[in-house]
Amino acid sequence: MGNRKGPGNEKPKDTLKEELIHEFHVISENVIDQVKLVAEGLMTFREESQRNYQELRSEMKNGYDTLARSITTVDQRLSQAITGVDQKLTQAITNVDQKLDKTREELKSEIQEVRHELQSEIQGVDQKVDKTREELKSEMQSTKQELKTEIQESRKEVLAATKFSYAELDRRLTTLEREFVDLKVRFEKIESRSTS
Repeated sequence: MGNRKGPGNEKPKDTLKEELIHEFHVISENVIDQVKLVAEGLMTFREESQRNYQELRSEMKNGYDTLARSITTVDQRLSQAITGVDQKLTQAITNVDQKLDKTREELKSEIQEVRHELQSEIQGVDQKVDKTREELKSEMQSTKQELKTEIQESRKEVLAATKFSYAELDRRLTTLEREFVDLKVRFEKIESRSTS
């Protein structure tokens, strides 16, 4: 039994080549799928972070708008109250003008007291508004700093995960190359045996 060369012996080589090529395609498709999964995970994380940031901005704007509306409402009420008090006082003064000078002086004194009280109340409201504005500004600064910190931490985590993913991909490709070289050596051995 010598070396037989012919179409019968070439068929197993072709089959082995096809199997090797098929195995290589399967492994490379698996690697590509895993890379796609990592990329999809990163995109999902980025979209979620962006959505959370937009929601927080919207909530902060809504809070500010609500505060602005409340201040406007208080201002309108105070204006209405002052207008109403001024109208009542004007009417009272008109009626009192018909009375004695003494009564007029007493009413003027009362008007001055009411105005002073209103001014004190307005100053108190202004102080409360200023205090609330400062507290809101402080909270916004604190929230902004917390967001920056969280974004930086998330960025570091994503970078670390990306580096890990590249390292894992490199390790798998190296293993794949080694296995391919082993298969090539086996194939060459089989081929050299069949030709000997």
